Amino acid sequence: MISVSLSNMAALRQQQLAAALLFLLSQGLSFPLGQDSKQAPTCGYQSCHATKPGMLNVHLIPHTHDDVGWLKTVDQYYYGDRNEIQHAGVQYILDSVVDQLLKNPDRRFIYVETAFFYRWWKQQSASMQQTVKQLVNEGRLEFVNGGWCMSDEATTHYSAVIDQMTLGLRFLNDTFGPCGRPRVAWHIDPFGHAREHASMFAQMGYDGFFFGRLDYQDRHRRMTNKEQELLWRASDSLPPPVADLFTGILPNGYNPPEGFCWDQSCSDAPIRDDPDLEDYNVDDVVSRFLAIAGSQSLVYKTNHIIMTMGSDFQYENANLWYKNLDKLIHYVNAEQANGIKVNLLYSTPSCYLQELHRSNLSWPLKTDDFFPYADDAHDFWTGYFTSRPALKRYERVSNSNLQTCNQLEVLGGPISRDGPFGNGDSQTMKEAMAVAQHHDAVSGTEKQHVANDYARRLANGWKHCQVLVSNSLASLSSSSVERVYCDNLNISVCPLTESSTKFAVNVYNPLGRTVTWPVRLPVNGTAYTVSDPSGRSVDCQVVPVSSTTSRVRKGRGYAVNELVFQVLVPPLGFTTYSVSLLKDGPPPASTKHYAPTAIQNKFLQVTFDPSTGLLSGLSNLETGQSIKLTQNFYWYNASDGNNSESNQPSGAYIFRPNTSTPFVISKTAKTQTIQTSVVQEVRQWFSPWVSQVVRLYSDSRALELEWTVGPLPIDDDLGKEVITRLDTSIDTNEYFYTDSNGREVLQRKKDFRPTWNLRQSEPIAGNYFPINSRAFIKDETDQLTVVTDRSQGAGSIRNGSLEIMLHRRLLYDDVRGVGEPLNETSDIFPEGLVVRGRLMLLLDRPLTAADSHRPLAQEMVLQPLLTFTNGELHPNAKLEFSGLQASLPPAVHLLTLTQWDDNSVLLRLEHQFQSWESKTHSRPVTVNLQKLFSTLKVLGVSELNLSANQWIDEMKRLQWTPESGKRPLLKTFEDPSPWEVAFTPMQIRTFIITMSN
Repeated sequence: MISVSLSNMAALRQQQLAAALLFLLSQGLSFPLGQDSKQAPTCGYQSCHATKPGMLNVHLIPHTHDDVGWLKTVDQYYYGDRNEIQHAGVQYILDSVVDQLLKNPDRRFIYVETAFFYRWWKQQSASMQQTVKQLVNEGRLEFVNGGWCMSDEATTHYSAVIDQMTLGLRFLNDTFGPCGRPRVAWHIDPFGHAREHASMFAQMGYDGFFFGRLDYQDRHRRMTNKEQELLWRASDSLPPPVADLFTGILPNGYNPPEGFCWDQSCSDAPIRDDPDLEDYNVDDVVSRFLAIAGSQSLVYKTNHIIMTMGSDFQYENANLWYKNLDKLIHYVNAEQANGIKVNLLYSTPSCYLQELHRSNLSWPLKTDDFFPYADDAHDFWTGYFTSRPALKRYERVSNSNLQTCNQLEVLGGPISRDGPFGNGDSQTMKEAMAVAQHHDAVSGTEKQHVANDYARRLANGWKHCQVLVSNSLASLSSSSVERVYCDNLNISVCPLTESSTKFAVNVYNPLGRTVTWPVRLPVNGTAYTVSDPSGRSVDCQVVPVSSTTSRVRKGRGYAVNELVFQVLVPPLGFTTYSVSLLKDGPPPASTKHYAPTAIQNKFLQVTFDPSTGLLSGLSNLETGQSIKLTQNFYWYNASDGNNSESNQPSGAYIFRPNTSTPFVISKTAKTQTIQTSVVQEVRQWFSPWVSQVVRLYSDSRALELEWTVGPLPIDDDLGKEVITRLDTSIDTNEYFYTDSNGREVLQRKKDFRPTWNLRQSEPIAGNYFPINSRAFIKDETDQLTVVTDRSQGAGSIRNGSLEIMLHRRLLYDDVRGVGEPLNETSDIFPEGLVVRGRLMLLLDRPLTAADSHRPLAQEMVLQPLLTFTNGELHPNAKLEFSGLQASLPPAVHLLTLTQWDDNSVLLRLEHQFQSWESKTHSRPVTVNLQKLFSTLKVLGVSELNLSANQWIDEMKRLQWTPESGKRPLLKTFEDPSPWEVAFTPMQIRTFIITMSN
């Protein structure tokens, strides 16, 4: 009976092998025999194993995907702690992989997250470090991507992404030299892909980009048409091929093919290759693998295919993987003697990319992005655009604080790191911000305790930076008086200003141009005088703290009033204002309880419907424009997954409203009005958990909407997704526009995708897109732009409408791994999180709108830093300082100024306009680097690529040909002189500057 069974099994194996061979041969592949070639061991493309030109070459990529925080914190993942949550220990992965690589020189492994590798490296002995360097030098251990983390693409700002990539790549460069430089960008897990990320990767010198997730409809079309590998033209302003990036879509996300996972976390059978044992399965494994390889070859263009052999936190016991992979390669390749034209090899993404490049084919061209992402008809991953809005805001504030910290470290010199207030550093904050860019960090898709850890890291980084900032300001101002930081000014909390009768406010501006900025300080007096650095009196007003602010403070402050005035701050510098209490001054501005009809300054008029208290119109008094504008708050009922169409609920990742019509929170608003010479406010209350201040400062061209939402009530057992919607008279024709990571703008259209015919199944969630700094709607005459203070989700569901999601509180997990509902509470808000934010509205002509919204968006990202000193100013104190000789041209933005080593700094300048958006500023512009700084003498300049890990003239990238035409030739714009550098629209240039104070 046994012999009959074995005989039948053997026959079945032969049938499977024959079928697999016929399947492969039927694909039209030509298989002339090729010869292997031997190459000297070295890193990079030269270290790749030889392939066989007449065969289907299957590139096996051993890898691990190590989230820098998700279900566990960064530390817990590294050490392998809290394994009851998830079994994962990164230190053991690296230990095990290195051990296994040493046992077989054919083996390869790629590693991605420098944040983890950096920790591991520091703990290794000198001999182990030398061993690892040898593995890297031979290309057996290869770094891909190489940033501190694998960043999110929807909710990150480009400046923070560049910083975290620079941090990781610099460590690899310093440690391993050219062999440590990644050649491939690798974003296998982010939930949709931004065009600006591709543009940045191209400018960082990457030859290609691979990812795993794209919309299920898009994938189906691309598989059918063999367009899963393409050329992404990621800028409409940078001349090709500057922002061209070859992009490949991986076949299995980032997992191994089904049935071929050999990790301790997997349950697939190992390869049992002893023919004397009953459970021998080599023939079965080979036939199944050949069938999978043949099937995969049908949907890619060349005779090379890629397979990711690994997944989340795998290779903790690398022997399991490598022992089976060795056998798989051996037994499949042995079938070549029987006519099977399939060749397996250990490979890396760069080696696979090299073979695609050698094919000399042309590739489909893509110019839009990969948002939104859906993995099924009712499963749109658009909720995380807004998830954890408080963390998203804190990350944005922390980015601004880090840039200020970096700049003052340079401007203050060595004393900034070791000065009167102790030892300060920027590195702690750099690493905390880098970790926060991870695709389960600022995205809001982590467990609550992990979100708390990200926030704790940012807070700790800022503490280190505060010492540095205090030291630097002490040096630059010639005053070592103690400085106070008030991080809760957004809710009117600052103990010093609340109690002091005389104090000074130092305002530092991290932008490269002069900024006018409104200052609002919590006070308990009723009248004050404010003096500028020249001693001139500044118009100031005292207004009462709103009842909403008093409620949100939860006892953290006791000010009854706010002192409001505007300051003028020089570029890359500070100014100091003195504030004194008046004992017998006038009373504070009074609140009026009637609904206003209008507020206005010299730039804008804002009208209200007196019967509802809601906005009714907006006019630009400079241009004569006027539009109807109503604004209100609504909430979508979050699906609990219990309906006939789908069992998918809303969760941290996925937005799925239960209906297409949101519930209005209130059709009317209770109002209070305050009108002063500095600011006019209409305070609106829509419900106990939604309020807003409509605010217009005297010198502002933008209308401010300060919203406060929460705690979202759930006593009705309904999850809520709160939006604000702006309905206008603008004829949008179903188009609206969003930024990409805070930089270039993309056109969106309702129920439309540029590269495939969309079958829309979620009319709301399927029309949401990420915004990082702004979105706008327009017609031929009017453009309404909304500038945001954090990343959020937005859509234009109705003609002339723009809606922005502000807050989410959900009662169900969306079954994407996080394992808990997005139901945020805290010690301060146990009843549910309260979130406050700002939207800035601009009304302009379409052809001039960018002249306003570009600089305003930069102001929202890089806000002035306020520090305070108590009592009288030191008589010899320097009250004003600018690190620049003059403001930069309006088209130029100072992106990075940070200490590089003891004698040099890293400087990035960028042209911040697209080629088509401004008649005035979308032109080339030059900057003289020698005449840039006021106190720093520039001795020498060298230019690098965007990530600062290659000299710009040594950066050589693989060039690709689009199907739509010939390979483009780069057009260059020459610098006028060695010191005068030119910038064309959207160009970022990175320099190492040698200088002296």
